[in-house]
Amino acid sequence: AGELSSEETAPPSWGPSTVLPSDLPALKTKLLAMAAATARGEAASPSEKDEVRDLVFALESAMDPAAASYERDMLGTWELVFSDTQLFRSSPFFMAGRAVCKDGQEADQYDWFCDQHRAALSMSQIKRVRQVVSETQLVSEFEVSAGTVPFIESVPIPFGGIKYSGGLPLAITGAIVSSADIVEKMDDMSIKLLMDTVEIKGSNIPGLRNLLDTVVRLESRALGNALEQNIDSYENPTPIFRTSYLDSDTRVSRDQDGKIFVYSKTSSSMVPTDYSDTAADFGLGDIVSGLTRAFL
Repeated sequence: AGELSSEETAPPSWGPSTVLPSDLPALKTKLLAMAAATARGEAASPSEKDEVRDLVFALESAMDPAAASYERDMLGTWELVFSDTQLFRSSPFFMAGRAVCKDGQEADQYDWFCDQHRAALSMSQIKRVRQVVSETQLVSEFEVSAGTVPFIESVPIPFGGIKYSGGLPLAITGAIVSSADIVEKMDDMSIKLLMDTVEIKGSNIPGLRNLLDTVVRLESRALGNALEQNIDSYENPTPIFRTSYLDSDTRVSRDQDGKIFVYSKTSSSMVPTDYSDTAADFGLGDIVSGLTRAFL
């Protein structure tokens, strides 16, 4: 479904023998180097995105679905290392949002909305972005941080008779955790997803942490079921996340518009991250510990 957007380029004519198995380590090393140099693609220029796309196309041309195993290769914890679109679109929540849009103008409008969504939250920092894939579920973990006091002016310091202007090292942190059921596995390791819930885990906001951990969550599927029962034309979206390259440590996936998501496997664990040990103190505990180590 969906045509390539204006930002994407059609795959070059890689023949079946263009990329040899012996070429793969160098290809992956170059891809990871570009991912690091461009901040996972967020700082990539158009020409750099095209260069990474060429590397991805080369990997994809070498993909032999018969040589890959869902149980051996697909299952586990994967860190997102590059994308040619907004990083949060690796979440099944945003894939589902795109799936309810028609190709063409509606898809273009959704792309614009996602770009503006990131621009509106540009004061936040995207930390780690990962997927945990099991036999039955894909869990997306999107960790973020934002300054709580970005600027203060002329605040007296308790010693030295000086004043301080600038930001304070206090930050709001947390993880947006989106869960989807894998309702179909395909022969090429692609998966069809049915969105379930969105939760905020590991928030360090005092007083709000317990509420977020135990009560507040978006029941996307329940909402979709209610819409299905009341709107004849509505169906719960089931986006396909296509696997275009897979081996024991690298995965390339594409959404329905062909946008690229490159992952590195960090473990075989299929257990989502436990954020329960994150202190709800805006990071003040770490600051005090650091002061103690540095000055006492």
